[in-house]
Amino acid sequence: MQGTVDGFSYGLVTPLVAYFMACLGGALGLRCTTRSMLVAQSWRPGWLALGSAAIGSGIWTMHFIAMMGFTVRGTPIHYDKAMTFASLAVAIVMVGVGIFIVGYRGARGTALFTGGTITGLGIASMHYLGMASMTLDGKLEYNTVTVGISVAIAMAAATAALWAAGQVRGFLWSVGASLVMGLAVSGMHYTGMAALSVHLHGTSEPATGDSPASLLAPMLVGPLAFLLLAGVVVMFDPLMVMGKPAVVPVEHKPGIPAHTHVRHSAHRLRFRPRRTVEHRGSRTPQNR
Repeated sequence: MQGTVDGFSYGLVTPLVAYFMACLGGALGLRCTTRSMLVAQSWRPGWLALGSAAIGSGIWTMHFIAMMGFTVRGTPIHYDKAMTFASLAVAIVMVGVGIFIVGYRGARGTALFTGGTITGLGIASMHYLGMASMTLDGKLEYNTVTVGISVAIAMAAATAALWAAGQVRGFLWSVGASLVMGLAVSGMHYTGMAALSVHLHGTSEPATGDSPASLLAPMLVGPLAFLLLAGVVVMFDPLMVMGKPAVVPVEHKPGIPAHTHVRHSAHRLRFRPRRTVEHRGSRTPQNR
């Protein structure tokens, strides 16, 4: 028996909140990636790791907030806790691999393509592993073509976002990139959900696992607390907000004279010979 799938049982509430979480995680992660390109080599792994965790937590939270509005008529839905949080680990690790490639090799050419591909595959893997954590009285079936489209969307979104992070053009640039990334991740999610169909078994055996309500508290408290902490780090670091390296002008460095003094010295050297000649010429008639 074919089950009726509804991904918007709470209307637009869950899609909008999920999109906001994807944008928040993307914005923090991209700023951390940008910041890693402006610091010394010893600080770079820390910023890249923070960015990986921010993006992974953001898209994971986005997925399960969106899944709160997912229902199948005729059967309750439960979640396996271990597989649910395994999807979070997969997201952070695979996104981290892609971000580290771009952070050390640059956001261009082969490095950008490789990093974007791995990051996109991490986003898609998180989604379908999270779907596999569902237990219900039925069988999940996917349309292969639609699944391929959702994976392509994730890869394209990740590549574009990492390219934008590598441009280092300021905070507004990264905000725009995070909005696009959030839209693409949400689009990938709902494209993947459109590929899903459920074939109900029609048995009376209850499904095992945790209900969505029991997963709501750890899902929100853990990743949201981390994203809040990452947001505080961004707010109190001016270089993170502006996206500009801390380059000290030459004239402001100790021991190096300002350019104005150099020009003044050149001016004096240029006019001193003329003044000397004129002075000698003016005294000649008096001596005669």
